[in-house]
Amino acid sequence: MDGALLAKLERVLASGIELVPDLKITSHYVFTRDGFAALVEKRAGGFGNIGAPGIVTESGFAALIWRGETAVFIGRGFEHTASADQVELLRAFDRDLRAALG
Repeated sequence: MDGALLAKLERVLASGIELVPDLKITSHYVFTRDGFAALVEKRAGGFGNIGAPGIVTESGFAALIWRGETAVFIGRGFEHTASADQVELLRAFDRDLRAALG
């Protein structure tokens, strides 16, 4: 592992974000924090594009969308209104992940 990649992983861990180990996904890494998750493209020697984060529930993954002024988590076959706290935590997770891997 080269120094630049190691530095990125150290920044990820320092921000409280976890890399989910041992998933049988060959094209992406899964990063999580506070019940939120994002996929990050695997590239030779590093990380690629960062996907939009969402919340992980008992019913599966749900992306955040906006309906006018209302934030809603939408998943396959379910949805629920997002609280202001959830929106802020999701945004902070996304911001911290992008900063760590950038």
